[in-house]
Amino acid sequence: MRGVAGDFSGLHVLADDDPRWRHDPVAQAHAACAGGARVVQLRAKRATDSQALAWAREIRMLTRAANVAFIVNDRVDVALACVADGVHLGQDDLPPADARRIAPRLAIGRSTHDAEQLARALAEPIDYVAYGPLFGTASKQTELAARGLAALREIACHCGALPLVAIGGIDPSNCAEARAAGARGFAVISAVANASDPLGAVRALVAAWAQAR
Repeated sequence: MRGVAGDFSGLHVLADDDPRWRHDPVAQAHAACAGGARVVQLRAKRATDSQALAWAREIRMLTRAANVAFIVNDRVDVALACVADGVHLGQDDLPPADARRIAPRLAIGRSTHDAEQLARALAEPIDYVAYGPLFGTASKQTELAARGLAALREIACHCGALPLVAIGGIDPSNCAEARAAGARGFAVISAVANASDPLGAVRALVAAWAQAR
């Protein structure tokens, strides 16, 4: 199952609940849907379960109306409860094989940060793989250094038909480089969540990606 977005290409907007952002997750998702993003992912790391589910249900309505795929970060239970298209799993989350058993209809994305993690992910029942941080990140605390375009290019060579989504420090000035290196899609957080004009930010990202073709 590949969700509404089909091949997970183009812009993924991660609607994040960090209180430092200018816009809440629903506002971020609204901008994403209106601006031409292909995927919205709810990343509710700080919210209570009830708040995360409330956001998820509201975003599910927005994405369904816009024909945009909706993914929930980490939480298979929330993804099922709001009838999302998929779930995105990090390295410390539920293993994809277990998620597939629990929720066979959900598309599954997997975060990876190096070649070893990618090799394991390629043997898992996933629908797309994310790799980063490509250019570093200002969105979350991490000890991971920027991976760079050469590493992304090498990762892309091993992905075959599996969609590769780049993440980390991507903006309109460098997303063309990510696409040229082999990414089929790209994900952002702060580029939309902290933008003074989130709708304009989404449109600029979508346009820059399209021009890179």
